[in-house]
Amino acid sequence: MQGYRNRHPAVEIAPISITEKLMEGLVGRPDGVAIIDGPSGQAMTAGEMVDRIQRLAGGLTERGVLPGGTVAILAPNMPDYPVVFHGVAWGGGTVTTINPSYTAPEIAYQLQDAAAVMLVTVPAFADVARQAAEGTGVRDIVVIGGEAGLTLADVMGQPMRAQAPIDPATHIVVLPYSSGTTGRPKGVMLTHRNLVANVTQAGAVSGLTPDDVAIAFLPFFHIYGMTVLMNLFLQQGARLVTMPRFDLEMFLRLTATHRATRLYIVPPVALALAKHPMVDQYDVSSVVEIFSGAAPLGAETEKAMEARFGARAVQGYGMTELSPISHMTVADHVRHGASGQAVPLTECRIVAPDTLEDLPPGVEGELWIRGPQVMQGYLNNPTATAETLTADGWLRTGDLAIIDDDGFMFIRDRLKELIKVKGFQVAPAEVEAALCTHPGIADAAVIGRPDAEAGEVPVAFVVRAQGSDVDEAALGAHVAGCLASYKRPSAYVFVQSVPKSASGKILRRELRARL
Repeated sequence: MQGYRNRHPAVEIAPISITEKLMEGLVGRPDGVAIIDGPSGQAMTAGEMVDRIQRLAGGLTERGVLPGGTVAILAPNMPDYPVVFHGVAWGGGTVTTINPSYTAPEIAYQLQDAAAVMLVTVPAFADVARQAAEGTGVRDIVVIGGEAGLTLADVMGQPMRAQAPIDPATHIVVLPYSSGTTGRPKGVMLTHRNLVANVTQAGAVSGLTPDDVAIAFLPFFHIYGMTVLMNLFLQQGARLVTMPRFDLEMFLRLTATHRATRLYIVPPVALALAKHPMVDQYDVSSVVEIFSGAAPLGAETEKAMEARFGARAVQGYGMTELSPISHMTVADHVRHGASGQAVPLTECRIVAPDTLEDLPPGVEGELWIRGPQVMQGYLNNPTATAETLTADGWLRTGDLAIIDDDGFMFIRDRLKELIKVKGFQVAPAEVEAALCTHPGIADAAVIGRPDAEAGEVPVAFVVRAQGSDVDEAALGAHVAGCLASYKRPSAYVFVQSVPKSASGKILRRELRARL
């Protein structure tokens, strides 16, 4: 077996909860600011965060939600997001994080699949939350900052001073949803140990210090923002400034105002930072590193950002199923266009997809990863788990890559059907299923088309039902009711048939050739 181990010193994974790990960066500095709400400027100190986490854990235990219950969070980035996440974790529960742009049917599916008993949201999403919760196991909807109904203040209780008893190696602390290599979104089962391992691995090579400041627009519901910002940054004693959604002007203004040192971004934002004239209107001289993830970034864009900001521009690689980091670029060892080298305690292989033979350096194949950050499997889906995890613990990423003689990994293409829109996953099967519920559609296939701004956008090839004259406008209105905006096709191509193999698998390469 040709393996590529990390070239960093080994680290030790403590047998503790992710919240105990977080507390390392909070306890001991009670008056230090941990997190700031960007739009309002309201700050929460480390001491206040610890107190709120412990009081929420106590209150949810008094209500019978914890230990053991699953709590869903449907909210934008805000200071109370880590309070809710870690309050549930501290009390021995499980969190499932939901994309706030989801429609009610999408939210309902996740609530049902994850067996959530409580949904925490904000006033802006309260109506869709109530609609989605109907018919699910959700007993209570809690509104952060709400004035009516059950509020976050209402469910606070007596502080729980110690972590509820859990087995870090087996207790599922979070269920983010991912499409994996194919199919509709699935709950990714991540344990306390998975998250503690990844925070430890990333912390060992990131070079973060308590003096660092980051503007957190990467959503905490997504594993990138969840681990790298919400957990790693706070665990390192650094400071976060939250943004509820990305806005270039606000991002640059907050960067200048708070003297941000690290920018965590995705490729579409990298393009703006490299080229948009607005950047020149703000003092960004405090920035020392720009880190891009969620999708591959070209070397030229990296170099352009580096020249414009006078800061390191690097990238990493990860998947929700990897908690998410397997590769990072170390500050003093940069190779533009690469996703970095394997983080500590991580093994990787490049495997020929057809023969499953290991390939030598510089030869393209599927990237396989093994390490303590690898998920336990997909919730309620043993078939997808078996397709993704091998018996000896290797995770098949579905990404085609090469690894050079120095251990630098370069993503080249994708085996999996997944479409990446501004770093977010779009499962073709989910979009196809939504389209085929329209009575005027007999069949549909969805593929990704390259896009300068978004990276990729979905395009639908549709077959009209006999006698149907359904058009693009009607289909657009149909999917608007059941899919988040980034999942909706940007264009529709009407065809006589969808090309398929003898086994019924859609031949997406044939469709790409028609674009």
